Amino acid sequence: MRTGYTQTDVTNFAKVITGWSIIPPRQDPERGGEFTFNPRMHEPGAHTVIGRTYPEGGVEQGRAVLADLARHPATARHIAAKLARAFVADAPPPALVDRLAKRFLDSEGNLKELARALASAPEAWAAPRTKLKAPGTWFVAALRAIGITPPDIRPVIQAQNMLGEPLWRPPAPKGFSDGNSAWMDGISERVDVANALAGRVAALVDPEAAVDTALGPLASVETRQTIARAASRPQALALLLMAPEFQRS
Repeated sequence: MRTGYTQTDVTNFAKVITGWSIIPPRQDPERGGEFTFNPRMHEPGAHTVIGRTYPEGGVEQGRAVLADLARHPATARHIAAKLARAFVADAPPPALVDRLAKRFLDSEGNLKELARALASAPEAWAAPRTKLKAPGTWFVAALRAIGITPPDIRPVIQAQNMLGEPLWRPPAPKGFSDGNSAWMDGISERVDVANALAGRVAALVDPEAAVDTALGPLASVETRQTIARAASRPQALALLLMAPEFQRS
């Protein structure tokens, strides 16, 4: 958020949430992972965050700060811009971002309403399909396209590691990038994953039917012809997963 906050605000907010933790699973298997507040580890006193002073209040002090941050116009614009950037374009139309931010504030942060506003926005459907799917999105789409539900999550995690988007391990606190440039270098790894997936399920999947299921009217004549002329079923499926229409959202 570009709110004009300072390092002092960041430090004070860190003090506000001292004492916030979770119950260790080994300590309590039934409640392990649940939130807990330890008052003995909390930094006492009033703290000022983004121009507002919050009196001592234990865990409620932190909740009050979070509630105000959630209602801040900069939060609305930040979330609106991220959604528009993820689903529309790296540089989304400013008018769309403005409308989404307003909907966020009007609905008091109701993400369902925000998603509804995005899905019904003309800009969301008029924009060229230039967004490259993030690795996780592409991999899940590939599994759906070939109708596979992995019985073991470990190969999925390994694939995401290889594709550059390890599960729950972003390279920075702000998370993984939602811009195209971050994922362009990993296209060659997608070829390896596509070939591996196609080789495992080729006997069970009709490539032409998979094209209709995965792409439908989005599939170009060139893509359909390329898949139809493939030398083998595995190659046809791999070509589908690497088709330009399949790579983009």
